[in-house]
Amino acid sequence: MNLLGEKWLPVRRKTGLIDWIAPHQVVEPDILAFAANRADFNGALAQLMIGLLQTTTPVNDESDWEVLYETAPTAETLAGWFAPIAEAFELDGDGPRFMQDFSLTATGGAECKIDALLIDASGSAAIDKNTDHFVKRDTIKGMCPHCAATALFTLQTNAPAGGAGHRTSLRGGGPLTTLVVATPVRSLWHDLWLNVRPQRLFLQEGGDAKKTNPIFTFPWLADIGKIQSAGGETQPIQTHPHHLFWAMPRRILLDFTAVRAGDCDVCKRVSQHLLGRYGTKPQGLNYKGVWRHPFSPYYADKEDWLPVHPQPGGFGYRHWLAWVLGLTQEKKSVQAAGVISYFLQERKKYQKSGQFRLWVFGYDMDNMKPRCWYETTFPLYSVADIERATQARLQNIIASRIQATEQAIFYLRRSVKQAWFGESDMRGDLSFVDKAFWDSTEADFYRQLSDLLTQARSENGIDMDDASFVIAMGERWHKVLVQSALKLFDIDIVGAGSIGQQNPRRVAEAYNGLKRNLYGDALKTILRLPVAEKKSKPSKAGKKAKPETDVQPHLTA
Repeated sequence: MNLLGEKWLPVRRKTGLIDWIAPHQVVEPDILAFAANRADFNGALAQLMIGLLQTTTPVNDESDWEVLYETAPTAETLAGWFAPIAEAFELDGDGPRFMQDFSLTATGGAECKIDALLIDASGSAAIDKNTDHFVKRDTIKGMCPHCAATALFTLQTNAPAGGAGHRTSLRGGGPLTTLVVATPVRSLWHDLWLNVRPQRLFLQEGGDAKKTNPIFTFPWLADIGKIQSAGGETQPIQTHPHHLFWAMPRRILLDFTAVRAGDCDVCKRVSQHLLGRYGTKPQGLNYKGVWRHPFSPYYADKEDWLPVHPQPGGFGYRHWLAWVLGLTQEKKSVQAAGVISYFLQERKKYQKSGQFRLWVFGYDMDNMKPRCWYETTFPLYSVADIERATQARLQNIIASRIQATEQAIFYLRRSVKQAWFGESDMRGDLSFVDKAFWDSTEADFYRQLSDLLTQARSENGIDMDDASFVIAMGERWHKVLVQSALKLFDIDIVGAGSIGQQNPRRVAEAYNGLKRNLYGDALKTILRLPVAEKKSKPSKAGKKAKPETDVQPHLTA
């Protein structure tokens, strides 16, 4: 079964019909999106197809790229691009197999049930302790070859820690992925092609383009010893630049010797070749060094740049600045993903005539355990046409608004705890307060961001020396924070509880304290609002005056 000719990709057409297509059919204009039964599969298939296009495209300059964006190539053209690498996409058989270890035999590794390919499957520890409450064991007993291929690629791309010698993915366990998509959707082809760069430019950005032997792109075509010595590491210079789309940290071999007929437990379709198990061994490719995957933002850690990973709490506008424009602060610096930066800088003509969004997704992992799958889209505003000095001012304003929001959340969370528990040291998870605040202020953030971008492009630009402009801008966001915090406290959180089960005095004190803090100097200082001068008061010898409010340590996006 060759995956370049097989109809194995689930897609949704404009009519709502779910269909299965071969890779070269993605150019059909009525195909809107991937339509797998699992969200992580859809994210993985998008990455696979972008990687396939980037690996094979002969397009070397932006003008040729534009021609294919305006008028998609034919399916025959794509089939021609893919034909030279067909040997790397055989899923079964006696030769090399897609994403499977070249030297592993059916009896040469530890046997695993097929559901272990799924990142969210119940692990052995959960089964032994009988704690598989939400993701039950043995719900996936048989997987068709199509779903098995998708699961295999999804695991290799997102591989979490898997025990001694079972490597994480090239970007670590559960990386964050950010891609450009059009809104409204034009077609699946357009969304994929937006994330492909001219080949000449891509080959200059890492790896060794002289390593043209296919094994340096598709590591399953030979023993991994051809790339990495036993117990060694795999650095970018040891591979071709395209390798990062096809990284293979896990040594896996699907077992096609014991297939059976039946319904696939993932896609629910009938298959004559349901897979029930696979073999695996440790010591796969150990990715180290300066890998820069074009789909992930990177953050500075001491002297290294590391890929960003989803964290508890999900995604919100607090991440917009870092993941779209990048972030540079004293304690943290973030660079946007390569495909995002390239699009904003080099494809400005499309940003003037169309709307685009940032598609963000990934697993929030706790070592081996997935805590949650997060996925959303953000509006993708460009600043490439704005003067560089104005860009810097704009980024500082956005950063200060996010910092002010974090400060307001700190006040709200503390007041909720005080209202409910008083001065006790009772602990609990109040992260829902944070999420409620971010969600309640999101529309206002993007509305005001759009206004700021309009101002930045105006003749006057953004003048931070204009006191009236700075004050008006700060007051506008301050009003949003105050109104949202008081409403959440008084109506949605504390006020939503039964009066008979609350302490009215404690609630009133917490509310008044929240109000004082929201109008206090700390929040105003962050937003560059005027602060009333304080009259110095004589203090008793040996005693220090206490600050009026506590200040939340700044948490960057």
